[in-house]
Amino acid sequence: MHAKQFVFNLRDYEVRDILGEGAYGVVALGVHRRSGTTVAVKKIEPFERELFCLRTLREIKLLKHFRHNNIISILDVQKPRDFESFKEVYIVQEFMETDLHHVIRSQVLSDDHVQYLMYQALKGVKCLHSCGVIHRDLKPANLLVNSNCDLKICDFGLARVGRDDSSGTHSESKDSFLTEYVATRWYRAPEIMLTSSQYSKAIDIWSMACILAEMLLREPFLPGKDYRHQLLLIFEILGTPTGADFQSIKSKRAREYIRSQRFFKKIPLKKIFPRANPVAVDLMEKMLKFDPTKRLTVEEALEHPYFGSYRVPEEETNALPISKDFFFFDDCKEQLEMIDLKRMLYAEILAT
Repeated sequence: MHAKQFVFNLRDYEVRDILGEGAYGVVALGVHRRSGTTVAVKKIEPFERELFCLRTLREIKLLKHFRHNNIISILDVQKPRDFESFKEVYIVQEFMETDLHHVIRSQVLSDDHVQYLMYQALKGVKCLHSCGVIHRDLKPANLLVNSNCDLKICDFGLARVGRDDSSGTHSESKDSFLTEYVATRWYRAPEIMLTSSQYSKAIDIWSMACILAEMLLREPFLPGKDYRHQLLLIFEILGTPTGADFQSIKSKRAREYIRSQRFFKKIPLKKIFPRANPVAVDLMEKMLKFDPTKRLTVEEALEHPYFGSYRVPEEETNALPISKDFFFFDDCKEQLEMIDLKRMLYAEILAT
């Protein structure tokens, strides 16, 4: 890709190349004109859809809040010249050479590499969870990596602040059985598809277990073609939920759906990962519990023996607390018009 395909109206940075493109924005390799520092510049045109505007607001607010070695840092947000001409957002971040998706596909990872990458990712997740933030879209492409194996979590546009209890539970207003909602499907916890009106920090733990499995397999662990197929793949490996696991499903429709499906017995993960370090498989087993309340918390995962040789508890730091109205715009988004969101985003950038 060539940078000339896209117009970047930047004052302090020069664009050298395009690193990636998605529905939500374009990321370019940039250089700060005065210092020569290499950066990543994310260009977003948020005013095409309210959804893009909300994602941009969430991302900027969270990137400004966190200061952690395993969470991508925001270096700058270009301030608009005035409200009327404000049509684009430019977020300047640390430059990272690649992401875990590309790393997994380009090389075999040693067990040491897997331990170190997973440990860093969980340290980042602990920082998020410590102040009630649920990422909701953890996947290899959102874990940025450098050649020296440093890892940083990025893309906070789908994040939410859990409000209901210490587990970081977040409630939506309706029961949304089998809905397309949050998180890339392959890394999506079963409760999101079955009772997506309520979920907790445990959805991030499920995603991290799927990422660990992918590092070991070098291919996606649960590559569902749609929601029903995604659930089928989960049941084929974990077994059809019974007893307390079945009762943990709040939605009556979801329970009826499971009853109508073929019954599967659990497959031991060591059969799927026969060559993997058995301690890694044990960690995965404890993170891939069907009932979210039975999954390891991020603190428990970090204490697992798998990270014994890399663990530095002093680096497992927490974030500053986040107020309950941090994402106040999400509580009233149905009443907000684009002009309201534009004013909020404009004010947030000027305050950066």
